[in-house]
Amino acid sequence: MYIYLDNAATTPIDPLVTEAMLPVYGKIYGNPSSIHKPGREARSTVETARKNIAGMLNCSPSEIFFTSGGTESDNMALRCAVEAYNIKHIITSRLEHHAVLHPIEHLVHKGIVTVSYLKIEENGHIETDNLKRLLEKNPGSLVSLMHANNEIGNLLPLSDVGDVCSGHKALFHSDTVQSVCHYPIDLQKTKVDFITGSAHKFHGPKGAGFLFIRGSVKVPPLIYGGSQERNMRGGTENVAGIMGLAIAMEIAHQRMDEDAKRIGELKKYMITGLENELPGVDFIGDARGRSLYTILNVMLPETEDAEMLLLKLDIHGIAASAGSACTSGSNMPSHVIAALGKNIPNRPVIRFSFSRNNTKAEIDYVLGILKSFYPIHTEQRLNRLGSKKA
Repeated sequence: MYIYLDNAATTPIDPLVTEAMLPVYGKIYGNPSSIHKPGREARSTVETARKNIAGMLNCSPSEIFFTSGGTESDNMALRCAVEAYNIKHIITSRLEHHAVLHPIEHLVHKGIVTVSYLKIEENGHIETDNLKRLLEKNPGSLVSLMHANNEIGNLLPLSDVGDVCSGHKALFHSDTVQSVCHYPIDLQKTKVDFITGSAHKFHGPKGAGFLFIRGSVKVPPLIYGGSQERNMRGGTENVAGIMGLAIAMEIAHQRMDEDAKRIGELKKYMITGLENELPGVDFIGDARGRSLYTILNVMLPETEDAEMLLLKLDIHGIAASAGSACTSGSNMPSHVIAALGKNIPNRPVIRFSFSRNNTKAEIDYVLGILKSFYPIHTEQRLNRLGSKKA
């Protein structure tokens, strides 16, 4: 038995998605840019996927551009918006994904833009009043804030931030890689100019993603070399991947309410279990409040084996990821945990992230393994229970 709780990194592909993609490799082999029959079949597959994705997001198919995933989409939105609109100032937070922070740092290094980082509340939410003040000083900025944080799960009030940006004539980009297909997003009602998605975050294939660009926003390509994607993204389209993206998205939308309820219950179950079994455990971010139901960031009690905890979990058949100093092959702290001032020596921070494939029985097993790492805490818990009975 192996328990996979690293779904924020990637999800297992849904068997129905695999089943739908396989025939594409053998039967729909044409280049979508070719005018012959095999090419037209491939083009039809791509455009059907585009239409279906646009329908789920309530936007025009002409506003959806296919990419290789979230990183490319974020880079395209940020770098091309800066070029197109001669933007001189970007507002973001230090909790963003590196697919956002690194392009911005590159633009700053080149002297193209300056950047302001929003103040962060203790629970990991941004200060929206700080955003308003910065926009008053810097109208016409580009704002980049993710909808759901990939490490701590905190949710941005997307519509509210969109209204603030629109009121100050600012372009608004949101990395929605973790939230697309977990929450309904209506792009007709939300004032956001760019959003991003990646299929492998919702049980689709790796290497397939999309960028939404609002029709009123005109930007140049990031990748040159062909007329694909209406001259916006050079390179032959990944037909099978695009089809898999659309099908995974359709399945996720059909199951959205059911999955949100069941996975949310799993997260609550684990929170309660950790509090009962490990005195002194803490949760980073707004775990019980405005946060993504698939992510739980846990600061465990102090241990001398902090740097080995992920490996020990793996040995016991559990996949999770580091939210702090112990990233694979590196002792560098997580930039998100560091920005929140939560990087405490010898206290391991682990991100558990759930999917529709997980069960309460798996959570029980993980809780038992974690408890075995802290025998002293277990003894303290038993003593505490005994004193309550007395």
